[in-house]
Amino acid sequence: MAEPQIDNGVTLRSARRRVVTPVRVAAVVLALVIAALFAWVRARGPQVDVVPVSRSPVLNRVVASGRALPLARFHLGSVVLGTVARVDAEEGAKVAKAQVLVQLDDTEARAAVAQAKAVLGQAEAKLTQIGGVGAKVALEFVRQASARMVQASSDLERERSLLASGASTPERVDAAQKAFEIAVSAHSAAEAQSSSHAPGGGDYRAAASAVAQARAALEAAQARLEQTRIVAPADSVVLTRSVEPGDVVQPGRTLLVLAQTGWTGLTVQVDEKNIALLHLGQTAIASADAFAGERFDAKVVFLAPVVDAARGTLEVKLEVPNPPAYLRPDMTVSVVIDGGKREGVLLVPGAAVRDATSRDPYVMTVEAGRLARREVQLGVRAGDRVEVTQGLEEGASVVVVDGTKLAAGQRVRVRTLTMDEASGAL
Repeated sequence: MAEPQIDNGVTLRSARRRVVTPVRVAAVVLALVIAALFAWVRARGPQVDVVPVSRSPVLNRVVASGRALPLARFHLGSVVLGTVARVDAEEGAKVAKAQVLVQLDDTEARAAVAQAKAVLGQAEAKLTQIGGVGAKVALEFVRQASARMVQASSDLERERSLLASGASTPERVDAAQKAFEIAVSAHSAAEAQSSSHAPGGGDYRAAASAVAQARAALEAAQARLEQTRIVAPADSVVLTRSVEPGDVVQPGRTLLVLAQTGWTGLTVQVDEKNIALLHLGQTAIASADAFAGERFDAKVVFLAPVVDAARGTLEVKLEVPNPPAYLRPDMTVSVVIDGGKREGVLLVPGAAVRDATSRDPYVMTVEAGRLARREVQLGVRAGDRVEVTQGLEEGASVVVVDGTKLAAGQRVRVRTLTMDEASGAL
């Protein structure tokens, strides 16, 4: 009974070998085919999109962002300590030049002006008296003293003549001599008094000086009175107000911020790489970020004389000849400055440039089926394309970024796209 069992077992195993062997062979062959196909595909490398480098005409456009700005911004405050009596300025309101916006309590200042006016009136009256009536009286005194001096001189001569003839005495001559000397002294005093009252004389100069001092005191009092009124320096719009009636204000504190009307401009920061494309008078198209669908014209009117070293940018100011009604100071704006047209510019897709913002930008090219790294120098950006000034020649195939990790020397398969196709695919 044991042999048949053994024979039956051998027979069963042989049958299994005859059935299984062809399946295993097929599996092995399929695995080898797949491995060979994988090795072949791997040897060819991954597929990448490339764009041939070409020269094209370029409309240079300098794109920058910034803010709207008025012709001038005024930060108004008080220069004196005082209590606010009235405020005539609301945020957003338009105010005229010299309009009183904030009035401080001016009771004391007005009293000081009145007192200064009174002192000035007194000083002017004294000057008028000295230079008018006083001068006339002094001249009359001179005339009278002169007449008395002439009379005294005549009397002295007569007494001397009488003495010589024996009709007078020495005592009478001495008396006449003394009278003449007194008349001469009185005449000198009268002349001195008249000279002092005349313009340029001592009394006149003192009175004139008193008038000048009183007038200066009045001007100072009036200036202090004016300091109690804060006025608009020009036609403006009130941006902010931080004062109310009854507030006690300190000198130097900003109470109102105004933006001058009549001129609207923009200030933007332009990358210093684009300085060569800028000049005064260039036209530009601008838009406010809050009204992105709206466009308005602008013109370059100022280029900063220095570059901001920290940011590597140049400040550019533009004038807006016809500002839209919605444009307000400090609004964020985008500006496209027309830099003119250039022919024969070597362009690559912006996505093809690696480390574009660094000092060492580069692109990957395909040469003889393998990747090569090419250091490049960049020029201006034209939309989604970038100018290459050095490092590439026309006809080279640059790789467009597709998310694949690529390395120099790696074998790749290429799919060639046009510049427009590459731009549309990004």
